[in-house]
Amino acid sequence: MSAWIATWRLARLVPHVLHGLWIVRRRFELLTTAERHGLIQWWSVKTLRILGIALKSEGQALPTGHLAVANHVSWLDIAAVHAVLPQARFVSKADVKHWPVVGALVEGAGTLFIERASKRDALRVVHQTAAALQAGDCVAVFPEGTTGAGPELLPFHANLLQAAVSTGAPVLPVVLRWHGPGERFSSSARFIGDTTLVQSLWRIASAKGLGVDVQILPSVMTEGQDRRALGEALRAAISARL
Repeated sequence: MSAWIATWRLARLVPHVLHGLWIVRRRFELLTTAERHGLIQWWSVKTLRILGIALKSEGQALPTGHLAVANHVSWLDIAAVHAVLPQARFVSKADVKHWPVVGALVEGAGTLFIERASKRDALRVVHQTAAALQAGDCVAVFPEGTTGAGPELLPFHANLLQAAVSTGAPVLPVVLRWHGPGERFSSSARFIGDTTLVQSLWRIASAKGLGVDVQILPSVMTEGQDRRALGEALRAAISARL
């Protein structure tokens, strides 16, 4: 039965994704910022619903000009965060830009792309992020730099936190916990090792009772902070909630 359920979910997902692509390419430039955010949230919530994922959120966002910092488990983390924080502009590794369809969608949502192996490019994105924060945007980052198994966090890279420190923008810790029946941390949602995007998509579509909890923790002030110490404090706060 799980194969039939997965096939049905994916059959519904394809037109939804194509619809999202059409919106990004044909309508976004004609819309106000608030209208764009509304469509991003609608699309993200529906994506999770189509895949049979139950969404639960807790906590309050900030109005403008903040850096959201989240742990990273799945390529669907972006949809989970956008379902709660549709105003978030993500910083993502550059190769995501070239993923079929997905790349166009995340680029259309205002994603900032970074070549993680290049220190020069990292500095460029720090300046770009700082400018976005000063303009009142919400920028979201995954400081682990890659996806992990869930319960244990990888070390946090603090480079992009410098954008918040330099501008005095607050940081909003965001906790993502994917879970399923009998599993406090879902194995189906993990996107680690040699798992391909297609394999991960099938596992998620086949899963029964998959859910994601998105917890927004109290904001952290950055004025006078050292970015490395800030990164450790944020990691500890997110880890404690997990």
